[in-house]
Amino acid sequence: MASRSQDLAPQSGALPPGAAPCCSDGHGDLAAASRRRFLGASAAVAAVGGIGAVLTGCAGPAKAAATPAAVSAISARAANRGDRVVLLGTAGGPPPEIDRTGIASALVVGDRVYMVDCGRSAVTQYGRAGLKYKDLKSVFITHLHADHIADYHNFLLLAGFGVNDSDDGIVEAIDVYGPGPAGALPPKFGGGEAPTVAPKDPTPGLKVLTDKQIEAFAYSTNIFMRDSGVPDVRDLVRVHEIDLPDVGADPLKKTAPDMKPFLVMDDGTVRVTAVLVPHGPVFPSFAYRFDTPKGSVVFSGDTSLSDNIVRLARGADILVHEVIDLDAYRDFGIPAPLLDHLKVSHTDVKDIGPLAERCGVGTLVLSHIVPADKKLVSAASWRKRAQKGFSGRVVVGDDLDEVPLRGSRS
Repeated sequence: MASRSQDLAPQSGALPPGAAPCCSDGHGDLAAASRRRFLGASAAVAAVGGIGAVLTGCAGPAKAAATPAAVSAISARAANRGDRVVLLGTAGGPPPEIDRTGIASALVVGDRVYMVDCGRSAVTQYGRAGLKYKDLKSVFITHLHADHIADYHNFLLLAGFGVNDSDDGIVEAIDVYGPGPAGALPPKFGGGEAPTVAPKDPTPGLKVLTDKQIEAFAYSTNIFMRDSGVPDVRDLVRVHEIDLPDVGADPLKKTAPDMKPFLVMDDGTVRVTAVLVPHGPVFPSFAYRFDTPKGSVVFSGDTSLSDNIVRLARGADILVHEVIDLDAYRDFGIPAPLLDHLKVSHTDVKDIGPLAERCGVGTLVLSHIVPADKKLVSAASWRKRAQKGFSGRVVVGDDLDEVPLRGSRS
C-alpha cells in the first residue's frame, strides 16, 4: 500500500474502481432489506454509534492487501518523512468495516511515536505505516469503549513478544495513559433493566483492564517464557490512570463540565494536556493536545460539540476530530430516540467547520467516521459540509493517511 502523505489536496471522493455510483450527496438509496436489517440492529448499537456495518448499500471491491515489497518500501521511506500524524484507522464504532480499520492514530516526533487509541487492527496498521515498534514511547487512551481499545493488549502481547523478522519489537516498557474507574453505571437507555457483567467491579479503569488482560493470557505467556525466553509482559507497560482536576465532574450528571486544559505528561520532547469531553454516558472521556517542537496536534476522542475542545485546541496546527452524519441516519429511518442519543454522543459534520474556526486551527482532519462505509457517504460530501464555516484546510481521513506537522497551516 503506497504512502498517502502527499495526498493532502482536496480528494475527489470517487468510489473505488468498479463500484456503482449509488449515492446522491453521499447518501445511498438503500434497499428495503437493508433498512429492515438496520432497524433490527439499531438497538444493539445505540451506545456506540457504529451503525455503518449493518447497512450494505452498494457492493464494491475490497482493497487488496499490501504486498511484502510494498510494506518494505513504506518502512524504508517512513524514517525520512518528518514529524507527522498518521491515521492508522479511521472507522467509528465496534462493528468491523471492510474498507476502514478501527480508530487509532500515531504522532511521530523525531524518533518517538505516541499512539492515541488502539482500535481494531492497530498493531498491523502500525507496521504497515512503516513505524517501528521499538520507537513507541507512550499510548493515550481517550475512553474505554471497545472500538478504541480492541488492539491495546496486542501491542504488549504480540509486538512485545520479542523482535520480529525485521528485528523490531517493543523491547522497553511503554507508558500508557487513560481513564480510571468510572465509579457508577448509568441507567439503561430507553428504560428498563440491563444485565451487568462483573457486578463486583462493573466499571474498571485502565489499570484493572490491563491487569486482567495480562492474567487472561497467563498460560500463553508462562509457556513462552519457559520455552522461548520471551519477556515478561508485566515489565513492558506502566499504566497511568489520569487524575481528574476538581471541576465537579461525575459519571452520572456532569461528565464534562467546563474546564481548563490540565497537564497529563511532559517528557521533555512532547507536552500533553487534556480536557474531559461529553460522550453520552461514558466517563471519563478525554481529548488530548500534543505540543511538540514542530507544532501542536489535538485529538478530540469521541465527543459531542464541546467548548472544552475549543479551549484545548485554540491555536493548534492540526485538529483531528470525530464526525457523524446525522442527516444520513435520518434518511435511513433511524428512530428519533436513537438519533437523539447519537447526537449527544458525537459531533455532526455540519457543526465541525464552525467549531474548527472557533479553535483557530490550520488543518481539520476528520476521523472516527460514522457511518464508516465509504459507499454510504462520499469523501466529497464529508469535505463539502465540514468546510462550511471553516477557513482552513479540511482533510477527510482515510486509513494510513499522513498529515505533516511542519507546514500544516500552509
